[in-house]
Amino acid sequence: MNLPRIYLAGPDVFKRDYAQHKQNARRWCAELGLVALCPGDDEVVGDSREEVSRGIFDINLALLDSADYVVANLANFRGHEPDSGTVFEIGYAIGRGKKVWGYNTPQKDLLAQIPQGEPGHCRDGMQIEDFGLPRNLMLAHSCELVEGDLSACLLKVARWHANRT
Repeated sequence: MNLPRIYLAGPDVFKRDYAQHKQNARRWCAELGLVALCPGDDEVVGDSREEVSRGIFDINLALLDSADYVVANLANFRGHEPDSGTVFEIGYAIGRGKKVWGYNTPQKDLLAQIPQGEPGHCRDGMQIEDFGLPRNLMLAHSCELVEGDLSACLLKVARWHANRT
C-alpha cells in the first residue's frame, strides 16, 4: 500500500528555521502514515538568481504534481492575506483535482480582521468581503479550513484518508 503524499504549501520556506520545520513536518507525517513533500526552495542551486528561481518553481510544481493532497499554511503573511505563492499552489492543486486543507486560519471573519478606513472598506478604500468567512471566498470554498497548526491539520488529513480506504 502506498502512503499518501502530502505537499506542504506555505510561507514556512521563508523562516530562518525552515530546516527544522521540514524535519518536524516529515516526522509528524511519518507518525501518521503520510509522506511529507516539502517545497525544495532550500535545495536549489544555480549560477544566477533567474536559474535558482526557475529551479524552485520547477521543483515545487513537480512535487505538487506528485502529491495526493495539499496542506497549506494560510496564516497572514506580510499583511492581512496568505502568501501569494501558497495561494498559487492551492489554485494549481485544485486545478489538478487534488483535495486541499488550509491551516493557521484566523478565527475571525475578514471584516473583523482588516483595519477599516470607512465601514466595510479597508484603509485603501477597497471593499472587504462580508460573507462571514475567515479567508477570501475562493480559498474558503476550495479548501477544507482547519483550526490549529500544521500538526492538527495533518491529523485531520490522516483521519480523512483512513476513512476513505
